[in-house]
Amino acid sequence: MAPEVKVPLLEGRGATPAQTLGNIVVSIVGTGVLGLPYAFRTAGWLAGALGVAGAGAATFYCMLLLLDCRDRLREQETEEDGHGGEQRPHGDGGNYTYGDLGERCFGPVGRHFTEAIIVLCQTGGTVAYLVFIGQNISSVLPALSSATVVLALLLPAEVALSFVRSLSALAPFSILADACTVLAVAAVVKEDVQLLVKRGQPFAARSAFAGLWGVPFACGVAVFCFEGFCLTLALEASMSNRAKFRPVLLQAIAGVTVVYVSFGVCGYLAYGDATRDIVTLNLPSNWSTAAVKVVLCVALALTFAVMMHPIHEIVERAALHLSRVAVVATLAAIACFVPAFGEFAAFVGSTVCALLSFVLPALFHLRVVGPTASTWARAVDYFFLLSGLVFAGHGMYTVLSPQ
Repeated sequence: MAPEVKVPLLEGRGATPAQTLGNIVVSIVGTGVLGLPYAFRTAGWLAGALGVAGAGAATFYCMLLLLDCRDRLREQETEEDGHGGEQRPHGDGGNYTYGDLGERCFGPVGRHFTEAIIVLCQTGGTVAYLVFIGQNISSVLPALSSATVVLALLLPAEVALSFVRSLSALAPFSILADACTVLAVAAVVKEDVQLLVKRGQPFAARSAFAGLWGVPFACGVAVFCFEGFCLTLALEASMSNRAKFRPVLLQAIAGVTVVYVSFGVCGYLAYGDATRDIVTLNLPSNWSTAAVKVVLCVALALTFAVMMHPIHEIVERAALHLSRVAVVATLAAIACFVPAFGEFAAFVGSTVCALLSFVLPALFHLRVVGPTASTWARAVDYFFLLSGLVFAGHGMYTVLSPQ
């Protein structure tokens, strides 16, 4: 069976509700938040706010579906053990990974498909990291001429970090990256407030609803922002009192959603149609802004190895014999051809992230709990299943259709 995915800030069990709350926030919040003002510019401030709130609510509900599936499988194992039947394969001590759920629901094919989606989702996140670093560093150091040059210079360091196999050794870098994200968000909010005070009429010349086609884009970025979905089971298993996980999860998702909506609205109201796909690029060109960008990029470069860890685990376990050097180099090459951070984040969010966050949880829940669930619960499952598939199909169509 696949080894359980570990949370970088956790080693072992016994986490308190406060520690779990912090770990949930750290696992969710990433650089995607800096693309939210651009998403609000595309959709409108009201449509963007509703899209982010909807994505947060849907993410919370589908996380609960995973927990329900895990609980039902534990009950089945207990019944099988009690009747002396042959025990089915399961996770360590009943602590399932996302791949374990896929295997229990649909056999080896379910595991392979689930883990393939996880790899694609993590790949999207790591490429977004590289695009973010390339665009920000090239804006601070124009002498490097382009993001491609930045990534070429960065590649040897990332290859070296990819051979650090201990998550505990990489955890300080992850914490540093999150601290720097908070610093960058604070710098942007400070600038937003100053601009809004100068304007005096924050909603003047700002669209509340910019058109129907902007809403899926904003929702895609929002789904991308709620990263860390596949860590739900590990986070719950880390608590000393698992019964308290659901209310703690609700507090975390609700708090993050409020921050996301506030940040997106303020950023768009401040910069309007000039809002960049990475809002730090809107900050004034001075030494403090440059310092924020550089520190944030350094932290993300160090955290890149944490994002790569699940990819390396799954790829190497599949015996594909692809070296870590080749994987990192391939992702860097892909990042060189990504035209814009915002469009890429929306694409990843509306396709593989939608499959991982909505389609698979609903599908697993229908398979495991569906036969005994109420008609209403099954209807909601089918709603998320079909909506997720339509959302992913729209994301693919948007990318493949001629502009």
